[in-house]
Amino acid sequence: MIFSLNSASFFSISHTSQSVLLFPRNPKSCSRVFRILRACSNSTDEPLVSVSGRRTNYAGVRLEETVVDVNSDSGKLRLDSWISSRIIGISRARVQSSIRSGLVSVNDRAVDKVSHVIRAGDKVNCTISELQPLRAEPEDIPLDIIYEDEHVLVVNKPAHMVVHPAPGNASGTLVNGILHHCSLPTVALPNRDSEEDNISDDEFNSFAAGQNCGTCETNIRPGIVHRLDKGTSGLLVVAKDEHSHAHLSEQFKLHTIYRVYISLTSGVPTPLSGRVEIPVGRDPNNRIRMTAVPGPSNSGQARHAASRYKVIEILAAGGSALVEWRLETGRTHQIRAHAKYLGIPLLGDEVYGGTKNMALSLLRPRIPSSHHGQLAQLVSRLDRPCLHAVALGFNHPKTGKNVHFSCQPPEDFAEILSWLRKISTEKKKGLIL
Repeated sequence: MIFSLNSASFFSISHTSQSVLLFPRNPKSCSRVFRILRACSNSTDEPLVSVSGRRTNYAGVRLEETVVDVNSDSGKLRLDSWISSRIIGISRARVQSSIRSGLVSVNDRAVDKVSHVIRAGDKVNCTISELQPLRAEPEDIPLDIIYEDEHVLVVNKPAHMVVHPAPGNASGTLVNGILHHCSLPTVALPNRDSEEDNISDDEFNSFAAGQNCGTCETNIRPGIVHRLDKGTSGLLVVAKDEHSHAHLSEQFKLHTIYRVYISLTSGVPTPLSGRVEIPVGRDPNNRIRMTAVPGPSNSGQARHAASRYKVIEILAAGGSALVEWRLETGRTHQIRAHAKYLGIPLLGDEVYGGTKNMALSLLRPRIPSSHHGQLAQLVSRLDRPCLHAVALGFNHPKTGKNVHFSCQPPEDFAEILSWLRKISTEKKKGLIL
């Protein structure tokens, strides 16, 4: 087994004021040297050792190995699945891109079909492809701007809008709309694995939309400091200059940003309020999903995550609840993973168990049969997790004053909330909508 890394793929860490930004660097100018651990074996079933230190973008990683055991009853295994299992942390989408680019061979013959079946004894040679910078074009996209001054922009992001471009979502993003709103030209953005971006929720994301990937210069452009998942609606702050970006990034790192979310859940949590301190990590059985992992956090598998929740209303005789969430940390899909851990997945969250069938099974026994048809119609229209970032507060990077913003949930959320309230509601102390 050979595991190597092309030096051109190294990422260096550049400290801009108090924020940490990642830029692709010319290998001749890299000041940080990554230690590469080599693992040589023709018989082990253990996956490859990953590069120590900060994660690289995997470009140039080479795998040369003979398949020993496919661990399948049929004796067959997909090529993309096997390669993904041999390189720690790499996404299936990234491996598939490398295969389609002609960078993978089996038994010295090029293979460009990701579903190619491999068997024990096959010799696989793979080189991970380069990540090309994405280009964000200004687009005239309507934006619901809650607040704007020379330094910051607070936007009410609609559900189904991706925050910034990624493979498969190169246009129609919040960044595209902001570039147009601020009359800024096309910019190059660091490329990322599509699976990584698709699962990004509210995790701190010190990412300057104005970075020039070719020269590693940071221009005065809007900066995305944090993100909301594609399906999550609500408030998001954008920095309009480098100082504001650094200032807000530090607040997110220190967890001093005030953030309140509301959700509609499948069932009612017990107790009605509490604190969930369960690490969150990637689900080993599903790359696009995170999972709550009880026990001590492990940086390689799960990260410390803490959420506070409180029931605002018990709805439809206990079939659902309006729940307020306040985050102490901002892990990817943290609320969704913690809600599932509590046994109350969010309505409409098909990835985390809040399926349409579950909603119907909980609500039908609790409502008159005359309402079953309307219930079925409402549930059938659920196409995203019922999660909304309702309030946001931070220390203004220029004035130093604490500023707070709020916005009502969008129509799809409000419609089902109103209907559930008509069935029955039992209000508790807390946020009033």
